[in-house]
Amino acid sequence: MELDAVNVWMMVAAGLVLLMTPGVAFFYGGMTRISSSINMMMMVFSAMAVGALVWVLYGYGLSSGESIGGIVGNPLSQIGLSGAVAGEPETLISIGFGATFAMIAIALIAGAVADRAKFSTWLVFAALWVTFVYCPLAFMVWGDGILTADGAIGSVFGAAIDFAGGTVVHINAGISALVLVVVMGRRVRYSTPHKPHNIPITVLGAALLWFGWFGFNGGAASTIEQAGLIWVNTLVAPAAGMITWITIERLRASRPSSIGSVSGLIAGLVAITPACADVEPYAAILIGVAAGAGAYFAVVAKNRLRYDDALDVVAVHLVAGIIGTVMIGFFAIPTEETAAGLFYGGGFGLLVAQIVACLVALVYAGAVTLVISLVLRKTMGLRIDPRDELDGIDTIEHAERAYSFR
Repeated sequence: MELDAVNVWMMVAAGLVLLMTPGVAFFYGGMTRISSSINMMMMVFSAMAVGALVWVLYGYGLSSGESIGGIVGNPLSQIGLSGAVAGEPETLISIGFGATFAMIAIALIAGAVADRAKFSTWLVFAALWVTFVYCPLAFMVWGDGILTADGAIGSVFGAAIDFAGGTVVHINAGISALVLVVVMGRRVRYSTPHKPHNIPITVLGAALLWFGWFGFNGGAASTIEQAGLIWVNTLVAPAAGMITWITIERLRASRPSSIGSVSGLIAGLVAITPACADVEPYAAILIGVAAGAGAYFAVVAKNRLRYDDALDVVAVHLVAGIIGTVMIGFFAIPTEETAAGLFYGGGFGLLVAQIVACLVALVYAGAVTLVISLVLRKTMGLRIDPRDELDGIDTIEHAERAYSFR
């Protein structure tokens, strides 16, 4: 069987999304203290390994198998992808593309617990989280689950739109990061101002993320018209998020910062993720503006609430993800497959469906992550010893330093 253009593009897109996770490693690694950058990059890269193995062994079945109560698929039909190998060739391409989403979703959480997470526990957490949080939520939204048109919730409130992962990836990772941060507690040096140790590396990571995001959002495009819309929206939403963030910084703090600019950029990318195929470019700009502003003020709120989300995962992924998902309810253009938003004559139906999808993602991911975190805290311990934290997690956990000057 010859490859067609759609399958070739999905393979290319999977490669772009795979590149995003090293982008996260650079983005987070530069933002951490110098004594924890190796550990942060190890957490992100290990998430790639764990996510890939779980997905191939049984995660794909959990996210797309025969429905079990509308919550999760039956993994037994796809253990080790034995059934997929004998099936249609394009199925394996789609499976590989899906694996990259599971890999980056768990990697995003790592930034919230910088400086203090026990690495061995992180590996176990990653496997449990992909198994019990990511895969079931992916099934609920993209499989045959409760949030689809025929599902228990979707049939009542309407099917929500999430083209590329606003709920499944970003709200999911964001609320899980918040729960893990609360259970783990603040860093020993929380009161010491946190300064990124290598801003150029962070900017490089943001560049890789923006580049890869065109595959992240566009990989499932089925027509050239849809692909073009996704491409333009993925271009302008982060641009609007960046300009909005640094404008607010200029007004409030006199100077725009490079960290602020890339944070606004990522917030815009997060927000357009669920909406990329379903809104016009002007709406994508408005979504980017709202995400940049929302994420900025979420960081302000974090500092006042004093929860220790080290690298602002909650603001950039949870808050921006909610903004993008909800705004679809206003700006979605009508198609044969999806309902119109409020501003396009669709009434409040889609808006309600989007809000309900957010709530389901928040409650499910938050509750299950809480259980996983509490069990691991009781059994393995979530964090390193406070004295080791002061010495630096890189040397304690990995016997390495990021830089050697002698």
